[in-house]
Amino acid sequence: MTETATLAGGCFWCLEAAFQELKGVERVQSGYAGGRVENPSYEDVCTGTTGHSEVVRVTFDPQVVTFDDLLHVFFTIHDPTTLNRQGADVGTQYRSAIFYHSAEQKATAERVIAELEAEKVWDDPIVTELKPLDVFYPAEEYHRDYFRRNPNQGYCRAVIAPKVAKLRKLFFDRLKQPA
Repeated sequence: MTETATLAGGCFWCLEAAFQELKGVERVQSGYAGGRVENPSYEDVCTGTTGHSEVVRVTFDPQVVTFDDLLHVFFTIHDPTTLNRQGADVGTQYRSAIFYHSAEQKATAERVIAELEAEKVWDDPIVTELKPLDVFYPAEEYHRDYFRRNPNQGYCRAVIAPKVAKLRKLFFDRLKQPA
């Protein structure tokens, strides 16, 4: 039986590319969550006025990769200490957020955040928002599998590729084997 996690850590292309690499992850879908407008478009979300975050919905097998594991990857591949930004991407749509699906996911997220804070992994406090998932809206087709389809595009080479490389280095034992 699979579970679902919905995470926001800046551009959804970055998160999608990283989570697709993990054993136990069956599907990663880019989309929007946390806003107040129904069926937002990418253009709507980019204005920063809808309240949505760019998110990924990760469908995973908890017998292979746990929600805790996913959160440790999540906190490794983005900066959870910058409010409403990731690198050059600025706005509420790029905020760090965990949209939990159950009380158990909320408790796990609170525990992981507390552990990371106690370990002083970052100089600044974690500002990751923790909210129940209300509605997930899938992103438009052209956003799906973006890094795999556009590996030589400038943003992919400059921003996404280093995050994927970091994931591969730090979580090598958790990667899917090439087909």
